[in-house]
Amino acid sequence: MDILKVSGAVKDYGRFRLDNVSLALPQGCIMGLIGENGAGKSTLIKWMLGLVKRDAGEIFYNGKPLNVNDKAQMEQIGVVFDALHFPETFTAVQIGKLHEGLYRNWDSACYSRYLERFSLPEKEAVKGFSKGMQMKLGIACALSHGAKLLILDEPTAGLDPIARDDLMEVFLDFVQDETNGILLSTHITADLEKVADYVTFLHEGKVQFTHPKDMLRDEFRIVRCGEAAFQKLREENGAVWRKMDFQYEVLLPDGVHLQEKYPDCTFDRPTIDEIMLLYVKGGTAQ
Repeated sequence: MDILKVSGAVKDYGRFRLDNVSLALPQGCIMGLIGENGAGKSTLIKWMLGLVKRDAGEIFYNGKPLNVNDKAQMEQIGVVFDALHFPETFTAVQIGKLHEGLYRNWDSACYSRYLERFSLPEKEAVKGFSKGMQMKLGIACALSHGAKLLILDEPTAGLDPIARDDLMEVFLDFVQDETNGILLSTHITADLEKVADYVTFLHEGKVQFTHPKDMLRDEFRIVRCGEAAFQKLREENGAVWRKMDFQYEVLLPDGVHLQEKYPDCTFDRPTIDEIMLLYVKGGTAQ
């Protein structure tokens, strides 16, 4: 079953349009949501949570329409935005007490364990926290009220590589319960290389693709070649390319099966960043 399903999401600002976006996140999985700045990732998250008016589309949580006015349903969703708004004079303990009054299933012991795991001081005002510490605090809160679905907007922003790696372990632990799921919007695609089961790529408000991460890694290939090879490769189904100073870069979604066809070319596995860059800046056959 899909823990989260979005069908035909539309939000039209005039200058920008979230255009018929659909995605499905199975239970027990992590989906990475990627795209350049302004692609629509944060708008989509706000659309999901009813923070902006939905111009069109449907959203389902565990097979049922998500009603943002249903407190019991919304308490099963943990949300962390890239900018947090805790009362700056509150300590972590006071913020825990605040959440205890907001959530019926608030687990104080769980919250304390996450404060310890994230090395967050309990009695220091959060105005003295770094951005990374504030993000950890937000994640500790999201994980301590019995949520089954986490929706995270740039949760590793401001964290060093070691802290990010620790957080990825937390996320993997969370989805060990195969009824849970995480939608993780991030610019740090190296994190997705470690933990994502699926990757959805947004560009200019539209979904360019949703693929299993293993498909991106195992089947996509990138070829760096001269003009003669490029003229052949560009005709392959789904090919995306861009011209560099002295060569072409050609992305082939089915590249792993084309290597024997082009024995004189070198096929490399692309990173998620390289895939995204070519889709944004590259061309395709008309």
